[in-house]
Amino acid sequence: MLSPEMTRILRALHTDVGPGLDVGCVAVLGMDHLVVSLVVEGHITEQLWSSDSVGASFEDLQFTLGQGPGPDALRTSQTAAEHDVTALGAARWPTLVPAMAHLPIGAVFCLPLALGGISVGVLTALRASPGPMSGQEMDDALGLAAALTLQFLGGAGTRGETWFDAQPDGELHRAVVHQATGMLSVQLDLPLGEALLRLRAYTYSHDRSIIEAAEDVVSRRLRLDDDRPEPESSKETRG
Repeated sequence: MLSPEMTRILRALHTDVGPGLDVGCVAVLGMDHLVVSLVVEGHITEQLWSSDSVGASFEDLQFTLGQGPGPDALRTSQTAAEHDVTALGAARWPTLVPAMAHLPIGAVFCLPLALGGISVGVLTALRASPGPMSGQEMDDALGLAAALTLQFLGGAGTRGETWFDAQPDGELHRAVVHQATGMLSVQLDLPLGEALLRLRAYTYSHDRSIIEAAEDVVSRRLRLDDDRPEPESSKETRG
């Protein structure tokens, strides 16, 4: 059964004109950070809403590395949870765990936004301290995931499209990544999927944000065919 607080949040989510969530839902779930991501192609997701920068950074790491509870939840259509991140061995998410060590995350819960065999996104809940959700918190999280699923599937009376309309500058969070992937596909004569893998590999090996690396590709400061920043003289000549 949903708590009165979550019932209020879901009513507002259904009726309000604006997109996104009341940041109060973070506390209702006993969490410190929340992220909502939508599937845009295959198992590639686009971050639509984050309660703060920690959640956004964690989601970007999962996107960059292609592993973590979010991808697991999408692949299995089941909740992927880790109650104590500090106790994780190297086998489960071998690149994600060390990469996220600087983030204040002790427990992570990723709930698929799924109906039947259709997965449309992921609700990611993060807490600084380790430990499981309570029964009430999990009931509320499942209720929130179900409501978001209906929004993105376009059920009657839902407003899924408003999540896109309210993106900063009218662009999705990773619009520059998609643009850079297209440019790399042409430059390297690779399919889009392989071009994205090259961008991810560069980002991981150089310990950079994938958004920053993509911005360098789009602005032609970086070419991945030689994996070196483009000389200033070349930019001026092409200019």
